[in-house]
Amino acid sequence: MEIIIYVLIFIMGAFFGSFFTLAVYRIPLGLDILYEHSFCPNCNTKLKMKDLIPIISYISVGGKCRYCKEKIRIRYLLLEILSGTVFLVLALSLKLNILNLTVNEIICFLFSICYIASLFIIAGIDKEKIQIQKSVLLFNLILSVLFMIYVCISKSGQVIYTYIILLALSILLLTLDIWFLKKNLHENYTIEILALSLGMIVFSGAEVYYYTVAIAFLLIGLKGIFNKITTIKKRKAVINTDRNKELKIPVAFYMSIANIFLIIIYNFLR
Repeated sequence: MEIIIYVLIFIMGAFFGSFFTLAVYRIPLGLDILYEHSFCPNCNTKLKMKDLIPIISYISVGGKCRYCKEKIRIRYLLLEILSGTVFLVLALSLKLNILNLTVNEIICFLFSICYIASLFIIAGIDKEKIQIQKSVLLFNLILSVLFMIYVCISKSGQVIYTYIILLALSILLLTLDIWFLKKNLHENYTIEILALSLGMIVFSGAEVYYYTVAIAFLLIGLKGIFNKITTIKKRKAVINTDRNKELKIPVAFYMSIANIFLIIIYNFLR
């Protein structure tokens, strides 16, 4: 019985992974992510139910659109598998007793799912566009504070003032980003990273956040070394490219991945 529940959690995670790909594509374009029917971005054909089954649909059509035969990027399949795995490992890390769940465990699990979902979307958009979508960031911040307020209420002796202050700072940063800084700056990425950092501190705690930053910059450094090695034989091509583009690093992508990883690790260590 318990194995069946964990299989269902993996399937739920895979469906979330399918939703993440949709959200990452549509949100930057200002398209609806809830009510508009899924469609092929190449031929615009509306997809049927049999086309929307995570993992199975991709494999059954050989990684191509059923209607226009356009090749579907394998990252969609990998993200569905990764998302399902993350949800499964998250459930295991929380040490959920499936046959004897408490209300508190269910609430914490749901909060964690929603938080991690927001990080997946933030990471996906940042990887593609080098930007943090403000609507997703605001959802992440509000969710983080609501979770910590719940923790403070459910556990005596906890103080919520710190989290209220962090929320106020986050809203202030977003207000500056939206109303003031955009008039003078072409890039507000630093402000958005600071707001994301506050959300991470609120939800996962300061200690987890510090390690998140350390791992994120380690990954960025390793990625930089890898890029340097792979471009040694292509120096002329690199010289002719736009140097500004080379300097753009999806910091939020690496921070989100590191934060998800550390949350799960810390859950296991508790």
